[in-house]
Amino acid sequence: MAFGLARRELRPKVPLRPGEGDKNHLTSLEGLAALSLDALSSVAYGPEAIVLVLVAAGSGALSATLPITLVISALLAVLVVSYGQVIAVHPDGGGAYAVAKKDLGPWPSLLAAASLVVDYVLTVAVSLAAGAASLASAFPALSTHLLAVCLVGLALLTAVNLRGIAESARALMLPTVLFIGSMLGIIVVGLIRSHPAAVVGTPVPVHATEALSVLLLLKAFSSGCSALTGVEAIANAVPSFRTPRVKRAQRTELMLGALLGVMLIGLAILIRRDHVAPRGGVTVLAQLTAGAYGTGWAYYATNIVVTLVLLFAANTSFGGLPVLMSLLARDHRLPHLFGLRAERPVYRYGVLALALLAAVLLVAANADTHRLIPLFAIGVFIGFTISQVGLVRHWATERPPGWLRRALINGIGALLTALAGLVLLTTKFLEGAWVVVVAVPLLMLLFARIQRYYDAVGAELGLGRIPPPPQRTTSLVIVPVGEVSKLAQHALTAALALGDEVVAVAVHADPARVQVLRESWDRWNPGVRLEILDSPHRSLVEPIVEYVRHAASDGRQVAVLIPEVEPRHRRYQILQNQRGILLATVLRARTDVAVCMLPYRLRL
Repeated sequence: MAFGLARRELRPKVPLRPGEGDKNHLTSLEGLAALSLDALSSVAYGPEAIVLVLVAAGSGALSATLPITLVISALLAVLVVSYGQVIAVHPDGGGAYAVAKKDLGPWPSLLAAASLVVDYVLTVAVSLAAGAASLASAFPALSTHLLAVCLVGLALLTAVNLRGIAESARALMLPTVLFIGSMLGIIVVGLIRSHPAAVVGTPVPVHATEALSVLLLLKAFSSGCSALTGVEAIANAVPSFRTPRVKRAQRTELMLGALLGVMLIGLAILIRRDHVAPRGGVTVLAQLTAGAYGTGWAYYATNIVVTLVLLFAANTSFGGLPVLMSLLARDHRLPHLFGLRAERPVYRYGVLALALLAAVLLVAANADTHRLIPLFAIGVFIGFTISQVGLVRHWATERPPGWLRRALINGIGALLTALAGLVLLTTKFLEGAWVVVVAVPLLMLLFARIQRYYDAVGAELGLGRIPPPPQRTTSLVIVPVGEVSKLAQHALTAALALGDEVVAVAVHADPARVQVLRESWDRWNPGVRLEILDSPHRSLVEPIVEYVRHAASDGRQVAVLIPEVEPRHRRYQILQNQRGILLATVLRARTDVAVCMLPYRLRL
């Protein structure tokens, strides 16, 4: 036994490559910072959205803020429990998409995927636009440069996430802690005070324009549900967590639900107790901040922290969408390059695609939050509903112990999220929500067309079927050369190891140079036949292409080995002859022969 232990201790350890090991994955706290800022920061606009709807029925209607918030918090609890179950059932990530694909079929899964893509892109755009607007309210000089501020913030987030989600999480830990501390401080200090410490903003006359009806309450509820966006991001990014991934992701989801619920309910209690109504020049959260801290340094510090967190909330999408796109690529519904990862565990093509789409949206909306908000949250409620319905189907099919209770929770959640999404869509359709109604089906069609293409390619390649045995044929390796040199020697050495027959091909239009090349070749005598092609038009590519096509016409396997000089430093690449790359491109386009580039690395 001791001998066996000694042998194991002496066995050399294989070093991990960059990006391997748990250090580049998320802990629960890092997951909270990287994937939950979207949901947590929604307290900056969720309660205010409720107040802005209810105030249409007069200031007395604002007392309904707390009951509506309690209903939203109950829905939040249902969603947290539901997504905890999604994490356990689908540990590879994907959230609503993974649930729909397994339990509801192809078209619901396409709907879930398209809705999530739209929501993630909008989350980035809305968060950056809201953060830029908040920053401009503190620094008015930036008010004419909102788009530039958004694009700079987007570039920074993209650069951080290209290095890996763990790095982005560590960078966001401090702002997350400061934001949570500030919000909990507002609630605790505000509740301790018998009356607000200060009042900010200018009074705005409140005129009741409609009665406090069921429809108005539903509008307020659906608007307040914008505070629930981002709850699904953790379930979509389970592979980003350290092992045990499922337990860490579930723990992070519970922490998010508890913190968000406490903050929403606490702020709603303060709004109801202090009769907080909209005021000019400030947000509802700013009023609550002044009511708790006064208008001293703590007030300004809290507003700066809120601004930073709104900007960083876009990071949630960078953690969730690339993973979702990798799953779509694995299912042949997006180009396969979205499933490729670099040495670090990050899907860089997904990160870049998200950044590009968000930049286009910001430019189209000119970074105007009011033009983006009507599009927001509709996609995520579609995802909420699909995931809940899918889990009901899962429990009804599998029937594990306690399945009826779980199915009931998910069924109630599906009903509530469907109702909220329907109200949100109908009330904001003409304000811009129609764009989502158009974009989601177009994305579904795109995914379906890509999948159809890959299916056709797979059928033509005979994937999944045993092909006939390979045919044995003679091979010919053609090596384009310019003159006798070490480059030619390097290429012919490699060619002789690859084929049964090797021929060197040179193209020259000058008879004098042809004679010099033949004499040099005869003196060298490499044991390889030299074919010199005439080129009256001084074209290198066309004569070689015609020669290759003629050589391949008798059924032989032909390969063209093109030597290429590769400098030691990339800055010298432009100084090298690029005809080899051009020849390879034309050969691949016009022939079916194998084309190989052989580098000759310079020491300079």
